[in-house]
Amino acid sequence: MSVKVSGLDRLLNDLENRFGEKEMQRISDRALEEAADVFVHELKQQFQSFRDTGASIREITLSKPYSEQGARTIKVHWKGPDERYRVIHLNEFGTVKNPNPAGKGAIARALRNSEKAYHNTIRRVVERGI
Repeated sequence: MSVKVSGLDRLLNDLENRFGEKEMQRISDRALEEAADVFVHELKQQFQSFRDTGASIREITLSKPYSEQGARTIKVHWKGPDERYRVIHLNEFGTVKNPNPAGKGAIARALRNSEKAYHNTIRRVVERGI
């Protein structure tokens, strides 16, 4: 099943003409930041199921909003003294020796579980900004 939305480009152009490019970017950046916080909260809950030292949870980091291929983006990554970025993919996908680790699919579950709240947060912040 697919949905076709028409007039979205015209609406975005009208909003940009009314408020200006900088103001629309500021509003979208604020919406992205709040929505990313919603996702990180869900991600931390998913990581609780296989928590040992808590380093993977502590090192979850959000980047500042930036443009990537014409779209504003925030990157969720792991950065910290315990260098958990090296093993996150092993927990998410497993290994040959341990194909089903305790945290397998935690990031995918967090994405799926927070999708609706993410979209609602973006909608709420954009409506408040406009």
